[in-house]
Amino acid sequence: MSKQFDVIVIGGGPGGYIAAIRAAQLGFSVACIDEWKNEKGGPAPGGTCTNVGCIPSKALLQSSEHFEHANKHFADHGITASDVKIDIAKMIGRKDTVVKQNNDGILYLFKKNKVSFFHGRGSFVKAAEGGYEIKVAGAAEESLTGKQIIIATGSNARALPGTPFDEQLVLSNDGALRIGAVPKKLCLIGSGVIGLEMGSVWRRLGAEVTILEGLPTFLGAVDEQIAKEAKKAFDKQGLKIELGVKVGEIKTGKKGVSVAYTNAKGEAQALDVDKLIVSIGRVPNTIGLNTEAVGLQLDERGAIVVDADCKTNLPGVWAVGDVVRGPMLAHKAEEEGVAVAERIAGQHGHVNFNTIPWVIYTSPEIAWVGRTEQQLKADGVKYKAGSFPFLANGRARALGDTTGMVKMLADAETDEILGVHIVGPQASELIAEAVVAMEFKASSEDIARICHAHPSLSEATKEAALAVDKRTLNF
Repeated sequence: MSKQFDVIVIGGGPGGYIAAIRAAQLGFSVACIDEWKNEKGGPAPGGTCTNVGCIPSKALLQSSEHFEHANKHFADHGITASDVKIDIAKMIGRKDTVVKQNNDGILYLFKKNKVSFFHGRGSFVKAAEGGYEIKVAGAAEESLTGKQIIIATGSNARALPGTPFDEQLVLSNDGALRIGAVPKKLCLIGSGVIGLEMGSVWRRLGAEVTILEGLPTFLGAVDEQIAKEAKKAFDKQGLKIELGVKVGEIKTGKKGVSVAYTNAKGEAQALDVDKLIVSIGRVPNTIGLNTEAVGLQLDERGAIVVDADCKTNLPGVWAVGDVVRGPMLAHKAEEEGVAVAERIAGQHGHVNFNTIPWVIYTSPEIAWVGRTEQQLKADGVKYKAGSFPFLANGRARALGDTTGMVKMLADAETDEILGVHIVGPQASELIAEAVVAMEFKASSEDIARICHAHPSLSEATKEAALAVDKRTLNF
């Protein structure tokens, strides 16, 4: 007999598990289905973010940053550290522990909020009276019926045509997080978030890293001034980034991977490496969802078609996160998950795409919210710009990291903040102030008049706001 629920969530990643918890808090009976498995075959909710994305990558970035600091920067502080070594197996083990702690935390939250969890793959069977029948294919097959269905099945790594992932030599983000030894030479195709973060991890640990990017510009979605500043820092670190390349034949063998490509000048090149990480984007995951059984509409990319409220073409069926339009970001999925749960309850869920922050957790970190200067120019918006370098920030000097700047863009007439762009230390934390300010329609003067702790990196944000009106206090 089918088990009955008010809400069934398919997918336990950031969008799914958050939606399930919020729906339960609003008084609904809720089931969440997720198929991720840990190494023992047990449940591992949290999706790509927790298992092979945001969380494990940050664990490796932290470990590799400690290693680089010990080798290159401790001496600046009068600390002698000789013969510093890295135990890759222990580093990977720590990463796995961090992941498991997050998996277990989600299962605990399900239990606390009375969300029924089903471990397996969820798929549509048919429309049923008052809802939809969902099959769970796991250790034991289950049949569920839900009045409202929220699809949060995420995305999968996009492979190069003709070069599938084997996760040994040709790696997705999954394999990139499980490399067992530092490769002597490493190539990454794609200079986006995954490429830069994974490239940074293994460069710090001793690999010779080359990143091949097909686009002629570096980080085209980032404010141009910020992207140039970041590129200078990466070049100085020894991260080799080639732009405007056209990747050709890729061969794998006992000695590694051979990558043929044409550089920006049209010259044929060949690169022999131990490992190849492909990070050319992600594709919506609807595999096995059996969308055709109920007539769920997909677009040409394979994403589920939704309106501004995340409603699909089917009554009572919603979709959130990477499997729909918009940026593939964990926190965007979370916001949509909460909003959908609240809309089901008759409330007014809120997601503002204009104030979703973006972060690249390299060193220096890169973070931004709102529009870039080039977007404002293209849109014909009259604006004022102000920036302040961390080189002139006392806290940054004390940290020993003065790379980068804070840049603020404001409307020329109203002074409303239109965008904030940061490259430098702790940019991922600093950007939150800008998000709050923009949500409340703050002006640059509002930020300039707020008292910021001294000394702090956040003073650079205040200085950038002052610079919008050609003023400075220069703490």
